[in-house]
Amino acid sequence: MAYKITDDCIACGACQAECPVDAISEGDIYVIDPDTCIDCGACANVCPVDAPQPA
Repeated sequence: MAYKITDDCIACGACQAECPVDAISEGDIYVIDPDTCIDCGACANVCPVDAPQPA
């Protein structure tokens, strides 16, 4: 089950730098590619606003 970034995202970029499989891309808010995400939780561990959540 992949993670999804909620609307709480403040686009700080902390999650993108932590993703070991480069599943996170930048936009108005960051977006996780569910086909690439390995459900490791690294993004959620560094997010200051808890935007990445298990989908």
